[in-house]
Amino acid sequence: MRKRKGFYSISAVAQMFSVHQQTIRLYEREGLISPKRSEGNTRLFSEEDIERLEEIIYLTHKVGVNLAGVDLILKQQKKINRLQKEINSLFKGINDDLEHEKELSRQHLVKASEKLVQLKRHRKTPLHLLDKPQNIDRDDHD
Repeated sequence: MRKRKGFYSISAVAQMFSVHQQTIRLYEREGLISPKRSEGNTRLFSEEDIERLEEIIYLTHKVGVNLAGVDLILKQQKKINRLQKEINSLFKGINDDLEHEKELSRQHLVKASEKLVQLKRHRKTPLHLLDKPQNIDRDDHD
């Protein structure tokens, strides 16, 4: 339906959606759309305005929602999008923290492994024997 980027006049937008220009003006008066204005006060519809208008027309003409319902739906969608961004930001922060902790754990394991290798090299007792419980006679140490 739309082939080029940029701004559209109200007549072009009305033709795009097969609606009267007064319908678009009504949506603007109701606060459902807010097209920019030129210096000559001509409405300039952006791609975002067109997408929003497409949604409004779908809700009113196809679904049968009244303008108050459309306003409520659009406001709820805006809240949902804001909350989704907040949730995504929180998840990203948690994921970053987990990646940091993972890296710290990896570094800790590398250092611990290096220490074990050094201990094994410097000890005369084989490392596998250190794991076995040693018999300690308590009478000898009292």
